[in-house]
Amino acid sequence: MTKQAGREYHLVDRIGWLRAAVLGANDGILSTSSLILGVAAAGGTRSSVLIAALAALVAGAMSMAAGEYVSVSSQHDTEQADLARERAELAADFSGELEELASIYRGRGIDDATAHIIARELMAKDALAAHARDELGITVANTARPIQAAFTSAATFTFGAAMPVLIAAIAPRAWLIPIEIVGSLLFLAVLGAIGAVTGGANVWRATARVTFWGALALAVTAGIGRLVGTVV
Repeated sequence: MTKQAGREYHLVDRIGWLRAAVLGANDGILSTSSLILGVAAAGGTRSSVLIAALAALVAGAMSMAAGEYVSVSSQHDTEQADLARERAELAADFSGELEELASIYRGRGIDDATAHIIARELMAKDALAAHARDELGITVANTARPIQAAFTSAATFTFGAAMPVLIAAIAPRAWLIPIEIVGSLLFLAVLGAIGAVTGGANVWRATARVTFWGALALAVTAGIGRLVGTVV
């Protein structure tokens, strides 16, 4: 938590873009490096590995953007529908909505008289905002932002995928698989640490978590590629 010009800034304010950024970069590294390892383990040439890697980068970025936009848009539509319903209820029964808001505060341990005072004052200023925050749980920090989520996911996926693609382009073919594995796990570890620091979480736990699951995914994909290459 930091202060600037009398206002406190909390880490939760970052949750919208941070989730999309970590998801995009992690998926970019993991899915692209896994595909590279699968093709390389199956005996693919450098050109075939690079073609597959670049295709994974472009397709993955577009898929992440589209997926985030659609899913977050659905959340946004639901929020807007709830707000429209709440707006209609306020217009039809303002006193009933005031009582409902006061009951929420009573449930949090505030005495009845104070709960009604708070409800009246908040609703006098902005009734819809008060109900959105305390009844529906919709705040500025967690409101759905489809375009922001789509752009963040696509950009971070591209950044993450570019790392294993670069390794595939410059690493000697004979050493491509071990270098790709080590490089990708290092990238994932750094990403886990950055995400933890940005979000105020435990760095070692986040790093270990993302590295473990990344190693498992890479091992499975390389094993399948090796099996397919042997059979074919």
